[in-house]
Amino acid sequence: MDKYEKIKLDNQLCFSLYAASREVIKTYKPHLDKYGLTYTQYIAMLVVWEHEKITVKEMGKKLHLDSGTLTPVLKKLYSMELIDKYRDKNDDRVVIVEVTEKGKNMKDEIIEVPEKMYCKFSKNIEDAIELKRLLDNLLVTFK
Repeated sequence: MDKYEKIKLDNQLCFSLYAASREVIKTYKPHLDKYGLTYTQYIAMLVVWEHEKITVKEMGKKLHLDSGTLTPVLKKLYSMELIDKYRDKNDDRVVIVEVTEKGKNMKDEIIEVPEKMYCKFSKNIEDAIELKRLLDNLLVTFK
């Protein structure tokens, strides 16, 4: 066996994950453009829609994003009037994010996006479900 086999690009799990992630995000783009959202803004809104009110720290955990990445995303969503941000009355170190009325209205419209994406993956739905399960298991190892 070639001593450098381990460092060939085609043998890297990380590259396959990276490339697949980029392709999936690229597939989302035209659907999200309609709403003026990037993929990262979209997944942030998914968390806000699910919880309606959540701390920035908790959002970061759920999204696997550090505050340096999440802060500009939230700033943009705030400027789009999709979320409100404010400090906790009991602890001003804690920042809370809450969905606005405009954000709630978008939730009703954007429901089409996962439906359209589901259609893209429906040819191999069993593989997609299994891949999701495996990736969720992999993510647990990083916590």
